Amino acid sequence: MSERFPMLTPQSMTPEQARIVESIAGTRGGNGARGPFNMWLRVPELADRMQKVGAYIRYEAALPQKLVEFAICITAREWNAAYEWYAHAILAKQEGLATAILQAVADRQRPTGMDAAETAIWEFCTELHAERGVTEPRFAAVRAIFGEAGVTELTATCGYYVAVAMTLNVAQVPLPDDGVPFAV
Repeated sequence: MSERFPMLTPQSMTPEQARIVESIAGTRGGNGARGPFNMWLRVPELADRMQKVGAYIRYEAALPQKLVEFAICITAREWNAAYEWYAHAILAKQEGLATAILQAVADRQRPTGMDAAETAIWEFCTELHAERGVTEPRFAAVRAIFGEAGVTELTATCGYYVAVAMTLNVAQVPLPDDGVPFAV
């Protein structure tokens, strides 16, 4: 698989693209044109708005970061977005999500040994992806633990990372040389 969008370089970017790449790098560190951004930068205003949503989810959301990463990994696996999985499984482990839980997600199995919050996230996200909505018990479980803001942030996390997964899949963003699809 080869990437469908040639990687933008500082020499090939417009001033607007360069400004947005600098902004992305400032919030995330490193190369601001990796992952979905290389494609999104073809529409600089879209790239700017998308990166701001992503930055909120990753760095400002009230949901615990471990659970945000868990939701992202569930979404990545649902969409077979290997690059998204590669990037976020590492972060999920760094945030303390058990390797066994990630392995179950990679294997498309229900994880065992989850605490109440992890169970609520798993059930909400998997039902949302499968059914395109959630039942009252799934909604109520997340609301009971995280409140209405938590339900809102979790839903937005899944939605944003579906957009990321779609972008990565359409652009055919390859894994880095050391990447193994859906490895833990």
